[in-house]
Amino acid sequence: MSMDSVPHAAAFRRVRLFLLAAFVLPMLAACGVNNVPTYEEQAKAAWGEVQNQYQRRADLIPNLVETVKGFAEQERDVLTSVVEARARATQTTINADQLSDPQAMQQFQQAQDALSGALSRLLVTVERYPDLKSNQNFLALQSQLEGTENRIAVARRDYIEAVRVYNTELRTIPGRWIAAILYPSAEPMQVFEAVQGSSTPPAVSFGTN
Repeated sequence: MSMDSVPHAAAFRRVRLFLLAAFVLPMLAACGVNNVPTYEEQAKAAWGEVQNQYQRRADLIPNLVETVKGFAEQERDVLTSVVEARARATQTTINADQLSDPQAMQQFQQAQDALSGALSRLLVTVERYPDLKSNQNFLALQSQLEGTENRIAVARRDYIEAVRVYNTELRTIPGRWIAAILYPSAEPMQVFEAVQGSSTPPAVSFGTN
């Protein structure tokens, strides 16, 4: 082979690789080769919103507790249970890499459910204090807490749907084949377990007119 033919051969190989890529890449995209990482990122983003809304609720609780304390300091046991449940809930976290761990998800859900229960008991206690129920700061907290509970319900629903799409991709063809070849570390993610009353957000009405 002459020296002049070497550059031509290299150029031909480059052109051939370019044409092959131009032909193969659209086919791979059509087969959903990017579905697994795309759906995974969507599920992680949805989980981030779940955490944001739970944190929003946790941020409201100190002010709620202080407001209740100002009118019903004798309800110390109930107030303490809310503070302790909030501490456990804020300390029990899951990062995006732990979403496939059922134990981590269970611990997170238990901590948040315990806080929901403690808040419910506090709000029942509030019914005995008319002056507290008419307090403007308390009414503002009522509105914020109610809105946050609704946002939590929506965020959880969106996360569950995102995980359903991702997990289905991992379990069906061709997604299962693509994951096995290109994304071997991909694992199904965990969702919230259904508990009694989980289909609706907790009631946060304080009995005001």
